Amino acid sequence: MDAILLQILNGLDKGGAYALIALGLTIIFGTLGVVNFAHGALFMLGAFCAVTVKTLLSLEQVVEDPNQLTAWGTPVEIRTPYVEAWFGDFGLTLLQYSVPVSILIAIPVMLAIGIAMERGLIRFFYKRPHAEQILVTFGLAIVIQEIVKAQFGANPIPQPAPDILRGMVDFGTVIGLEAGNVAYPAWRLVYFLFSAAIIGLVFAFLQFTTFGMVVRAGMADRETVGLLGIDIDRRFTIVFGMAAVVAGLAGLMYTPILSPDYHMGMDFLVLSFVVVVVGGMGSLGGAVAAGFLLGIVQSFASMNEVKAILPGIDQIIIYLIAVVILLTRPRGLMGRKGVMEH
Repeated sequence: MDAILLQILNGLDKGGAYALIALGLTIIFGTLGVVNFAHGALFMLGAFCAVTVKTLLSLEQVVEDPNQLTAWGTPVEIRTPYVEAWFGDFGLTLLQYSVPVSILIAIPVMLAIGIAMERGLIRFFYKRPHAEQILVTFGLAIVIQEIVKAQFGANPIPQPAPDILRGMVDFGTVIGLEAGNVAYPAWRLVYFLFSAAIIGLVFAFLQFTTFGMVVRAGMADRETVGLLGIDIDRRFTIVFGMAAVVAGLAGLMYTPILSPDYHMGMDFLVLSFVVVVVGGMGSLGGAVAAGFLLGIVQSFASMNEVKAILPGIDQIIIYLIAVVILLTRPRGLMGRKGVMEH
């Protein structure tokens, strides 16, 4: 029972990442009809927002202390982060919480990147075949990858979680089980709760705001909404930016779990496309449900007992499930008829 609960928790945090990326992919496909293979690069750029903020907060001022000399008789250099020199203990707190603090910077940055990407390139491929959209966005993803590699290097850059969230949570006692049986990393629980909150905000925005209702109407019938005098293109551009923000925040908050490197987005992109297809192209609910479902299934397939019987099953289980679902239900779990025919 404890092992099962632990695997479910493992699946929820990974499924949260899948669901967030797949949600952005589905929003873009549902509104613009674009298959965006650069979406994984947005996930990676969000992670590097955290790297950039941490780097800036870690900049140090160097002061020579003439009262302290080294073995060679030169003054000792005292290094102090600028944020500590300027703000004292509050500056040190900012440095320690650099990952969550980065959210404040990442939101406008990712929104601007998404809008620039849509206005600068994607809009020219709205009416082009999906194969051309895939080729151009995949090429864009490679360009972004290489820029990040040139700027930050090829090696992963660790981003620690705040001290208070680096330990384990005794999750068993939270749900009434014996203490110490189900210990789980605190930051992974934070990531799951964060992903659930973002998903809830996106659905609430689309469901309960006028802007969201117009977007949903445009997803169902773009031409009719345009005939009502509504500038649906402008709204869809903003939606593209929102999808970029969702992907970026997913990558940013994942950095304490997986150290950012230049190809982390491509690793998640392929799996997230499988999630979108399994959930049903254009179905927001399907993307989220499939993300968590496949995350949990992959977690169980990663158990040593399972891999001892079926070596390598954890690497292919998601694709096997995708094949089975598409053979039995070609539209995916919640897909609508004819979506890929437009």
